[in-house]
Amino acid sequence: MKSIQVACAIIENGGKVLTTQRSSAMSLPLKWEFPGGKIEPGELPEDCLRRELIEELGLYISVDRALPPHTHSYHDFTVTLYPFVCTIASGDMILHEHAAFAWVSPEKLQPLDWAEADLPVIDDYQRLSDKNTTSVGKP
Repeated sequence: MKSIQVACAIIENGGKVLTTQRSSAMSLPLKWEFPGGKIEPGELPEDCLRRELIEELGLYISVDRALPPHTHSYHDFTVTLYPFVCTIASGDMILHEHAAFAWVSPEKLQPLDWAEADLPVIDDYQRLSDKNTTSVGKP
């Protein structure tokens, strides 16, 4: 079975997260995903992400932090996602490969029709975001 390594970006802006919908011509047509792409041999995941987001969306990003990688097996291939929380440094978004995009509140990500490999990434992001915004202590 074919195995691919993919870097993906959870781009935060104004309390929302960028999601992209795969085009009808792509594998997993019209599924939602975090933007990114295949890691080339010898390429660091962060460098892949920067390259792919310029190519696919016209965006220059700042990579803030990594989330745990996840591997998912589809019928005919296996994908390992290397997710990173990012922000936009510059650029005007232009969809070169995707059908659509949406800025979604983190707590409203689940209802979209996601590519299955992205689901554990959403879970990790929401769990880690909750930890970062929850304070413990007495007033």
